[in-house]
This record gives sequence, structure tokens and C-alpha cells, in this order.
Amino acid sequence: MPSARSAVIGLLLPLAGCLVGPDFKKPPAPISERFLGAAKPAMSQSKEYRDWWKSFNDPVLNKLVDIAYAQNLTLLDAGTRVIQARAALGIAVGEFYPQVQQGVGGAIYNGQSRRSATSDAFIPRYFWSDDLGANIAWELDFWGKFRRGVETADAAYLASIATYDDVLVTLLGDVTTVYIGIRTTQQQIAIARDNVVKQRKALAIANARFVGGAASKLSVYQAQNVLAQTESAIPQLQIQLDQGLDALRLLLGMPPQPLDALLSGSNGIPVPPSFVAVGVPADLVRRRPDIRAAELAAAAQSAQIGIAEADLYPAFSLTGSFGGAASTVPHADLGDVFTSKGITFAFGPSFSWNILNYGQITNNVRVQDAKLQQLLVDYQNTVLKAQKEVEDGLATFRHSQTQVADLRRSVAAANAALRISIAEYNQGTRDFTTVLTAEQNLYTAENDLATASGNVSSGLTAVFRALGGGWQIREGHDFVPPAVRDEMRARTNWGNVLPPAGQSQPQPPGLPSSDDVGPRVRAPEW
Repeated sequence: MPSARSAVIGLLLPLAGCLVGPDFKKPPAPISERFLGAAKPAMSQSKEYRDWWKSFNDPVLNKLVDIAYAQNLTLLDAGTRVIQARAALGIAVGEFYPQVQQGVGGAIYNGQSRRSATSDAFIPRYFWSDDLGANIAWELDFWGKFRRGVETADAAYLASIATYDDVLVTLLGDVTTVYIGIRTTQQQIAIARDNVVKQRKALAIANARFVGGAASKLSVYQAQNVLAQTESAIPQLQIQLDQGLDALRLLLGMPPQPLDALLSGSNGIPVPPSFVAVGVPADLVRRRPDIRAAELAAAAQSAQIGIAEADLYPAFSLTGSFGGAASTVPHADLGDVFTSKGITFAFGPSFSWNILNYGQITNNVRVQDAKLQQLLVDYQNTVLKAQKEVEDGLATFRHSQTQVADLRRSVAAANAALRISIAEYNQGTRDFTTVLTAEQNLYTAENDLATASGNVSSGLTAVFRALGGGWQIREGHDFVPPAVRDEMRARTNWGNVLPPAGQSQPQPPGLPSSDDVGPRVRAPEW
């Protein structure tokens, strides 16, 4: 018997290297050779865009980005999900080792029936029994089911990091866009107030000419109408500004409070560089975290096919128990549980096989494969959307620059027209309608110029966001701030999954290369 068991074990252990299911292969991505909006050769140069917001040369914006990175709660939520995924990886790794390792024991007071067919008259009716020992059960990874589970958890862990990076990229873009919107609205309010001053002067001229009998009351009413319309735009702009400030507070993780001190230090709409190097579309696949997350989601699902397929085959296990058992029957004592006479053990291989599953396992494999195909399509669609977002941002950036140049000429002409119309009205060679039209044209041109200037900066921000830069600032930093780390460690023993401040985080695992037989198997996280 011992030799037979050894033979069985000798056969099983070497064969526990099979790996059912497909090995993940990176799907092809629909990528163009260059961006259509990159008109200049210099715009095709490759960059990493780690600190792209600094290209605006705005110290307030730089400060806001630092605060948002440290305090934003959505980013913190994504960071805790990374830690959760790391712990889930530890669960998957633990499945590869003996699944049951139990210490067992107990003391039972027994009373047997004297009328039972199994009743033994030579054994007292009432007696104590106790046992103490250990049980172990190890389902061998014969078909790679548990290794595929580790592969899935590996990819899910990496995907959680990519998702964190994507949240960070979005946060950086949102902070910059909201800040640009605030500065644009502030400039629009200043323009409206400046035009109110000009229009009040025109109203004073019209009223003076009416009092002097040189003009009718119509000119006064027309001037009052235009002035009131301009003044009414200020409250609406103020609503827009307050909403922008509220959005900024949320991004910064702040409750409602004044932001005057935080926003002091710079004025006006952040000025972007005249052009940006966008590289080539192929760089997006490497840089954009949402594309990496989509690929890793597909990789995790690919391993699920192997997990499902393993259920089609028999599961081989090694089971055993060792311990002691004793009782208070004649010639025995409860203390015999610790002696050689009380030793009990059992050991041997076993298998189980779902042979009549009515197609359930096969159809589960099909379900997992269909999910994989869906995620492969999602990956390709993510690549297409990334290129679209870059093109949209480039279009806004380039065409808004042209619009700004045109509107600057329009503002200059409107200012000149207003000066001339007022002079000619005072001379009596023009009616007041000409002055009103010039005032309205000037206000519209200046307001449109402010909007277009903001669109230039917002368009460039959209380009940087679409290029997927900025997430690199988290390298070398923890996914949660020290205060949160300390709070979590005070509640739970996190071990090396969440080491104390100052100690290095575990390195994120990588997917196995095409030359690997299977994913790496790590020691469990104790």
C-alpha cells in the first residue's frame, strides 16, 4: 500500500503543470499613422506630458493641482480599490496552496442506546471521548485552474492601478478646465462692468443733449435699455462663477469656504503655448491608462475561460488527517489522546468529476468566451475614442486660436467705431442709434474674445487629457495618504499589503510574457 500511494503521488505531482484555456494575446488596435489635427511637423514629436499643466505658467493652477492630488476623495476612493485588489490577489495566490489546513479538537459526553442494533454491551452506556489533530486537503492544480485564478487576480490588480491612473488624469483635466472656466468668467464679468461704465457715460451724454433740447427723450430711453441689458448679464455671469467655484471646491476635497486667498497670485485666463507636440496615435496605447485598463480587463477575463474549462475535467486532491482520539471506556483514559496508542491518521489521493452536468459547464465556458470577446471589442473601441478625443481637442485648440486673432481685430475696430460714433453724435452728424449699435458691438466682441481665449486654453487641456499624461506624478507615492494608511492599519493587520509609512509598496506584478508557461505564483500574503 505505501508503495502504491507513492506511485500515485509521483504520477500526479509532475502532471500538475497543465494549463487549460487560452493564453491572453494583446488584441490588435485600430490606430492611424498620425493625427489629422497635427498640422505642423513639430506637433508629431513624442512627449510624456508628466506635468503638462505647467505649460500654462500659472502658479495658482500648479497649487490647485497639488491640493487636488492630495485631497480629492474620488481619487482616494480609487486608491483604496487598488489596495482591495492587492488583497484579492493574495486570496487567489492562497488558493494555489493546500486549501484546507485545520486544527481540530473537541471533548464530547456520549450516551448510547441499549436498544440500538449497534449497541455494544461491553462499552459503558455513558462515557467521554476526545480528539485532537489536524486535517489537510490539497486539490492539485492539475489543469491550471488556480494558476488561471492568480492570472485573473494579477490582471485585476494591474487594472485597478490603471483605473487609478485614469481617475488621476481625469482629475488633472477637470481642475484645469474648471480653473480656466473661472478665470474666463471673471474676465467676462470685468468686461461687462467696463462696458457698463462706458454705457453710463453714453447715457449721460444722451440725457445732457435731451436736457439741452438737442435730442429727444428717445435717445435717453435707448441708452437706458442697452445699459440695463448689459447690467443684467452680470448676475448671470456671477451665477456661472459661483458654480465654477463650487465645482473647484469639490475637486479639491474642500467644504464650502472662501477661495479668494487660494486664487490670488495670478489673474486672467491661463495663456497656453502656441502649439503642442502630440506624438503619434500609437503612443496612446502605451500612455493612456484607460486603454491599459481595458486591455487588462480582457486579460483577466481570458483567464476566466481556463477556470471554467477546468471544471470539465476531474479534480485530483490529496487529503489527510493526523491526531489522537481517546475515551473513558474501560482500559482507556482521555489522556491517551497524547499517547502512541491514541494516534489516528488517514492519508490518500482522491478525485471528483462532474460527469453529468447537462451542458452547464460547457455553456459556462461559452459565456466566459463571449465576455472576453466583448471586452476585446471594448478595448478596440477605447482606442478609437482616445484618438477621437485628441482630434476634438486639437480642433478646438487650433480653430479657437484663429477665432481669437479675428476677434482681436473685431474688438479694435469696435473700439474705434464707438469713439467715432460718440464724437459724431456730439457734433450732431450722427443719430444716437449709431452709438448704441457701436456699444453693443463692442461688448459682444470683447465677450466673444474672452470666450474664445478660454476655449484655446480649454482645447489644449482637452488635448493633454486625451493624450493621457499626468498620471506619472503618482510614481513613488502611495495610493492613499499617510493618515488613511494609519487609520486602516489601526483597524486591521495589513502586513505587507499595506506596509507602514516609509516602507516600499509591493511591486505590481506583470502579465506573463508569451514565452512563459503560465503566470508567476507568489508566496501568499500572511
